[in-house]
Amino acid sequence: MEIIIDVEKIYKEENSETAKLANINKYIEKALTIAGEGNSIIITGQGPVWLYLKLAHALHGKAIKLTYRSPVTGDITIFDHSPF
Repeated sequence: MEIIIDVEKIYKEENSETAKLANINKYIEKALTIAGEGNSIIITGQGPVWLYLKLAHALHGKAIKLTYRSPVTGDITIFDHSPF
């Protein structure tokens, strides 16, 4: 199943205009809940690089495939453990 995680929505749910490093564990928990197990995940949306990196690290081992999606670059595969 393909699931899209909007990084900006994750930290804006905390009523914050910017992501805060102090809330990183909350952001990771939200992303893992959205991602589920063994799905193909797309991360997109406005957010700091450090948050993207932390989420990518947390999703490794949970997602079968992780893709970064940007209007500028298009889709970029971060990892793909799919047997197909």
